[in-house]
Amino acid sequence: MEKYGYVRVSSKEQNTDRQLDALTEMGIQRSHIFIDKLSGKDFCRPQYQKMLKKLRRGDLVIIMSIDRLGRNYEEILNQWKVITKEKEANIKVLDMPLLNTYETKDGLTGMFVADLVLQILAYVAEMERTFIRQRQAEGIAAAKRRGVKFGPAKKSNPKGLEEYCEKWYRGEVTIREAAAELGVSNSLFYRRCKEFEGQENCFLN
Repeated sequence: MEKYGYVRVSSKEQNTDRQLDALTEMGIQRSHIFIDKLSGKDFCRPQYQKMLKKLRRGDLVIIMSIDRLGRNYEEILNQWKVITKEKEANIKVLDMPLLNTYETKDGLTGMFVADLVLQILAYVAEMERTFIRQRQAEGIAAAKRRGVKFGPAKKSNPKGLEEYCEKWYRGEVTIREAAAELGVSNSLFYRRCKEFEGQENCFLN
């Protein structure tokens, strides 16, 4: 049996030391620890996929917490099945002892207990997402009844915008030059100028 560790942080700036320390304390060789510095939104991660290819029947994958494996419980369940059913390997989650397919607990196999706990966690996560969407919808409906209008807020115009619009209209500056002076994007400057163009007394020489 080989022991492998998996570490994930969401960005390159985040520190992996805490996870690495926990895994090395479990006796995992540094060469057997795979690290991804990517979002947990899916499992298209190079080091995770590399670890999967190495797994053999009876091997053990150790992670510090279930959210290091991923964020989406439906996808976590799918990958859990890949590791435990297809690869016939085991998983151990350090901060949640019940998620441990390797050991027997009170006469129940670790696989049975872990699968059951993970199913419950997935159900709770899905229910929470449903409640959040419901609360959001109810909040929006209540706000609309009070007359609140939704939509992107229009950015305020920077000081001197009209002056530079007039200069651009007369050919004295380019869009890029004017936008740079005002500290806005080229597209925003152009849109604002077109708005001014339709106003009375705008762009008079």
